[in-house]
Amino acid sequence: MTATTLYGLCGAALVGLGLYGLICHPGALRKILAFNLLGGGVFLLFGVIAQRGGGALTATGLGADGDPVPQALVITGLVVAFAATAIAVALLRRLAEASRQTTLDQAPPGDQGS
Repeated sequence: MTATTLYGLCGAALVGLGLYGLICHPGALRKILAFNLLGGGVFLLFGVIAQRGGGALTATGLGADGDPVPQALVITGLVVAFAATAIAVALLRRLAEASRQTTLDQAPPGDQGS
């Protein structure tokens, strides 16, 4: 098993764990973390795709001449994911302050009888 294959399998595992967390957990913070885990798996898979298209591996397992387009997409995606996570956490804090709830599947307090 080569290093590229191992990285690809780890990326697929991260995507699977992220999807599981996104679907099965009702907490908004857990959904944000699961979405970040899913994004990390996608970024790792893009890195594997860039490496496979780049040619031979070096002794450390990381090639110096990978395809630059997927690498640029990963770097841009990391910046966008960080900004989106910061906005999502800020909105979640506002939701928790305004409605005293942190899950997305329950009605706010005082709204049950109407």
